[in-house]
Amino acid sequence: MTTCSRHDRTLRLLATRLEVLALAGERNVKRKPELEPYVLGAAAATRNAVRLELISAEEASRIWADVSARHPEIRWAKDGPSLAA
Repeated sequence: MTTCSRHDRTLRLLATRLEVLALAGERNVKRKPELEPYVLGAAAATRNAVRLELISAEEASRIWADVSARHPEIRWAKDGPSLAA
């Protein structure tokens, strides 16, 4: 797998994971607490991808912001992961 394809794949996987979590949170408000471990996992995966330089911090922030824009009632998407070095 080339560096470019690994980068693109990581962006797609992260965007898809966040979108699925946001949709699940919208569909069943009562079960939002059950999603917390998955959201924490997505945040950790985002930080790891940035640390491994698979994606940039700007790209990661943009993905989280895009999900937040599409799903404004999902608070965790607005907060995003802490990407501070």
